[in-house]
Amino acid sequence: MKKLINAPDAVVADSLRGMEAAHPDLIRVQYGPNIVIRKDAPVSGKVGIISGGGSGHEPMHGGFVGMGMLDAACPGEVFTSPTPDQMQEATKAVDGGAGVLHIVKNYTGDVMNFDMAAELAKSEDIEVESVLTNDDVAVEDSLYTAGRRGVGVTVLVEKIAGGAAEDRKSLREVAELATRVNANGRSMGMALTPCITPASGSPSFELGDDEVEIGIGIHGEPGRFREKIGPASQIAERLMTPIVEDLPFNSGDKVLVFMNGMGGTPLIELYVMYDEVAKIAQEHGLSIERNLIGNFITSLEMQGCSITLLKLDDEMTHYWDAPVHTPALRKGA
Repeated sequence: MKKLINAPDAVVADSLRGMEAAHPDLIRVQYGPNIVIRKDAPVSGKVGIISGGGSGHEPMHGGFVGMGMLDAACPGEVFTSPTPDQMQEATKAVDGGAGVLHIVKNYTGDVMNFDMAAELAKSEDIEVESVLTNDDVAVEDSLYTAGRRGVGVTVLVEKIAGGAAEDRKSLREVAELATRVNANGRSMGMALTPCITPASGSPSFELGDDEVEIGIGIHGEPGRFREKIGPASQIAERLMTPIVEDLPFNSGDKVLVFMNGMGGTPLIELYVMYDEVAKIAQEHGLSIERNLIGNFITSLEMQGCSITLLKLDDEMTHYWDAPVHTPALRKGA
């Protein structure tokens, strides 16, 4: 194993110190418990938005803290859920008097700990709403979930809900919009290689040199099936067909395409995949109105990609286009 680290048990703290040093104009970092907080939080009269999860998926979530997106993020250890005290502290740190929205990926530890934190916050008279993301069509249950996994749509929920909160929408309105985004988004991913966690020093799963895993989870959970590697067009078809059929998406729908790399995937390959996805979308009569392409929800150095399709309405499009300024995503600001 070769990694640019000091020690396996110091990776998360060292990374957070690096983020804090790089982006002091956007964020501040609290240690013990670890929380990435928007520099000017709490913002009076604005719904606070927090999310969190295991580290190793950067830039999610800490990279999305800032104007127009998250007010705080709770980073757990690598591939490990953050703790209720992190989430409670984050909730208090971003409460500007308009309530706080928790965006929770559907992983058992995340759900349980965010639920506990919400109850603790409510006991301190902070109004909290929670929205669960569960957009992965690959499997119904996995090693870490009861029900579908929360994956790519999480970033889209954070951006669109963040725009609405910046516009001073109420907690109920922001939560309803976030729920609608999740309900209209579907995702599926694949892996060319496993990843290696710093603590283990060994691959998270075994995959032959000529094999791909279709439907993989962001922690290396098994997917739908394994097969010999084929051209990008074949892989795109493997991912897009279940996505399009699941909602279902219909001819004439306006969509956002999120082509996400898993950490070790170069942009040249993501653009090859996007070209294939665009062809398939056209065959189904889908109109791609917006897109996001890059490594935004990663799995350490795993090679592979995920595709998310979101069926857009006017409100979603408006807040997707709204200004955002975070370490990992910036436009119009």
